[in-house]
Amino acid sequence: MNGQPGGVPCLLMRGGTSKGAYFLAGDLPADPAARDELLLRIMGSPDARQIDGLGGAHPLTSKVAVVSPSTDPRADVDYLFLQVAVDRAEVTDRQNCGNLLAGVGPFAVERGLVPADDELTSVRVRMVNSGDLATATFPTPGGRVDYTGDAEISGVPGTAAPVVIEFPPGTGPLLPTGNARDDLHGTPVTCVDNGMPTVLIAASDLAVTGYETPRDLEEDRSLAARLREIRLLAGRRMGLGDVTDTTVPKLTLLAPPRDGGAVTTRTFIPVRCHTSIGVLGAASVAAGLRIDGGVGAGIARVTPGDDRVRIEHPTGFLDIVSGVGTGADGLPSARRTAVVRTARKIFDGTVFPRSAETAPPPAPSPGGHR
Repeated sequence: MNGQPGGVPCLLMRGGTSKGAYFLAGDLPADPAARDELLLRIMGSPDARQIDGLGGAHPLTSKVAVVSPSTDPRADVDYLFLQVAVDRAEVTDRQNCGNLLAGVGPFAVERGLVPADDELTSVRVRMVNSGDLATATFPTPGGRVDYTGDAEISGVPGTAAPVVIEFPPGTGPLLPTGNARDDLHGTPVTCVDNGMPTVLIAASDLAVTGYETPRDLEEDRSLAARLREIRLLAGRRMGLGDVTDTTVPKLTLLAPPRDGGAVTTRTFIPVRCHTSIGVLGAASVAAGLRIDGGVGAGIARVTPGDDRVRIEHPTGFLDIVSGVGTGADGLPSARRTAVVRTARKIFDGTVFPRSAETAPPPAPSPGGHR
């Protein structure tokens, strides 16, 4: 491990509507258990305030990106996303994070993993958690990353340089259950995976409007119990196994749009209601809305022939370019997915983790390590 004695080189970045610590893989222990134990001490977990570390006391600000050169000829860098729990000693790699993905390309250039072009630089990224690929393109005038610009995304104050992220069509089925609509414990759902396993549910089928605040939805104990039983069954139907201790699949409630978008959403991760919506989750929602016979029919307002889908969420909207066609097996398949995000470097330096003697031992990772 490099850096000052006891310290670890770290770049803290906002990626999309999340914030996380970015590390070179070579600056962290190679052993996953030792790495996770160190990250818990760096982020300040377990502690509801994460007062003794970098974490921001919320899942959206307790994230880690581990980046390294890729051995895959289709990618320039590998990106491993790790979710660090706030109030328990747990680190999991069971899902991707499309928000932190927005910062991976700039980080790769900052660390010299990828040379910058004179105007725009494209970085091909392999997401280690799932094996999926993405290409991030961002401005690098004069060969340096420029974080300033006029791109605006909901949930982030001000503007920044656009990071255009394009996702190639996935290799797995868009409909993991093979059905446009399933019945889970008496509730109609559409199970879709366009980068993030997601279960789409009409809010009205759960006796809510879908316009409630995240806090109000989180405090609805009856809703929480029903969502839990739906998620556990969905996990098995989608081939994910027992998802009791994981954060996937996501659950997204759908309601008619109120502000000119295609649909209003409330997403659970898995029990906290997202204050916005994740990039990969939004990609799955957008594709799911285009599936004939899905639960989005009659709720969403999707314009035929227009690949742009504006997804409304509690703090604004997210625009997704999403096209769905028919695969060789006759089932729906993703044709194109792209999104505009922004990222910003907050600090670049050395982080000093709290002493190992004062830190609780980490819990076994429910997702294992890839």
